[in-house]
Amino acid sequence: MLQRGGPAVGRGLGAIQSASSAGPGRSGSAGRTAGTPPRCAMAVSVPGYSPSFKRPPEIVRLRRKRSRNHSAAVPSALPEPTPRRAALAAGLPLRSFPSSGGRGGAATVARRNPFARLDNRPRVANEAREQPSRGPQGAPGLLLDSNGENNLPWEEVSHERTVTELSQSQHVPFSESDTTSSEGAELPADWSIKTRLLFTSSQPFSWADHLKAQEEAQGLIQHCRATEVTLPQSVEDPKLSTELRCAFQQTLVYWLHPAFSWLPLFPRIGADKKMAGKPSPWSNDETLQQTLLSDWSVSFTSLYNLLKTKLCPFFYVCTYQFTVLFRAAGLAGSDVVTALVSPTTRGLREAMKNEGVEFSLPLLEESGHKKKGREANLESEEEPAASDEDEEESFSWLEEIGVQDQIKKPDMISVKLLREKTEVQMDHRPESVVLVKGLNTFTLLNFLINCKSLVATSGAQAGLPPTLLSPVAFRGASMQMLKARSINVKTQDLSGYRDKFSLEITGPVMPHALQSVIMLLRSSQRGSFSAGMYAHEPTAAFNVCLPLEKEPHRKDAPKDLANCGLHPKTLQQLSQIPLLGKSSLRNVEMNDYIFNWRS
Repeated sequence: MLQRGGPAVGRGLGAIQSASSAGPGRSGSAGRTAGTPPRCAMAVSVPGYSPSFKRPPEIVRLRRKRSRNHSAAVPSALPEPTPRRAALAAGLPLRSFPSSGGRGGAATVARRNPFARLDNRPRVANEAREQPSRGPQGAPGLLLDSNGENNLPWEEVSHERTVTELSQSQHVPFSESDTTSSEGAELPADWSIKTRLLFTSSQPFSWADHLKAQEEAQGLIQHCRATEVTLPQSVEDPKLSTELRCAFQQTLVYWLHPAFSWLPLFPRIGADKKMAGKPSPWSNDETLQQTLLSDWSVSFTSLYNLLKTKLCPFFYVCTYQFTVLFRAAGLAGSDVVTALVSPTTRGLREAMKNEGVEFSLPLLEESGHKKKGREANLESEEEPAASDEDEEESFSWLEEIGVQDQIKKPDMISVKLLREKTEVQMDHRPESVVLVKGLNTFTLLNFLINCKSLVATSGAQAGLPPTLLSPVAFRGASMQMLKARSINVKTQDLSGYRDKFSLEITGPVMPHALQSVIMLLRSSQRGSFSAGMYAHEPTAAFNVCLPLEKEPHRKDAPKDLANCGLHPKTLQQLSQIPLLGKSSLRNVEMNDYIFNWRS
């Protein structure tokens, strides 16, 4: 049995044991000659010995012994300075180590990523500002959202995320790369659709919760009758103010078509994942699709007629590819009806041209005017782009001198491709926003009704007509409510813990609703609150300044829009010329009734 192991096995065990028995000051050869046991005795003394080395417990034990003995025999050297000792020697502040979340209890601080900094230097104060602000759970702060875009439905908005954002909203610094910021007694007009609003204040928002049945009914009646509500500058006890609570209910109402309670109908761009798996009986039924599209056309025409007669201030058409904003004459500094389409593609613009819809690209024209102005200052002029006929005439002189066969003309297809390069590059971007004015808006209406590509033919939105959003009632519309809830949390301050209150509103928040809510909070929160706003990004381009004839800003609301259903102050704000360009309001703070906003 002992011979089955072979000489190689005995030699390996003897070499390992001789190496382990050799002291730190003795050589390997001395160890082998002094105390090496016979190979057969070694094999017998090892419990669980296996010739194939499947279970070598003695080898593992000997290796551990050898490593301990070797480390103990090495002369003790000066300990290498650790980052903590180096920081103490340099007088730098030390970073507190996270508490262990093992047997002692749950961890209070998330464990640091060991690959974040390879040199393990202690982070000083200046370096700490480079990292984004994070809450106690490691979640980004309020200003670091998507796409900034937060289009989660109401059921998916978690309580923990709101509490984290609330605790960080007052302490997240603004970066220098923010587009614009300003201060004043009024906010600029914002024509983008907000998907979520988060207001924070030192005063409670409990007045916005649990409306009584009478207050809810009164708010709906006030909305339908366009009742003008004027509150004092400061409400003494907001929770007991019936007028405030009814006005808040009135502000949350909006009108929608089509309406399906199981489908999220806004936003429509990129909503396939949210609609996936939801029942859609019209997707494979052409008759039902034609019925839905016919009802949608009637509602769309009804809205346009209300807009033309100045009984509806504005409305939105939300397709699965782009969004259209129709505005009545007198709004945004224009004396005629206007329509903005964003984002667009070259194919859509070509289709509009073929149907006789005249339009302009205001953002490109604005940048072109700026470029020409700079060139004029440098005493240089930009040559206009030559047409196809001009290019053909430009080569006619070659025939006159008889060398037309010796010079190769450029390919006309290549020339056209070079011209269209700019148009293709701006597709799906804010610069592709299209402006339609005057009677051309009616042509645009007919184009949208007859456009076959307006409705998706495949995917989760197949056969579903575009969404119509309006602040007033129209034919076939369904009354909907924005969702609101208030949250009270404790936030840590230098003096200890203090109460912090928040109000969250989700849904398609149109410009009039944003202005109305801010007017209510001005009175209920005593002129002190802050707000984080999340816009549906494709609609931010609706804030572009229209290329109007140099008109002064309107100081008074247009009188012919008095019956459009908006509050006079809201109407006055929306009648101003837009100032935000292709951005939208992101953060608003009010202190002592003075606004400080950033976009």
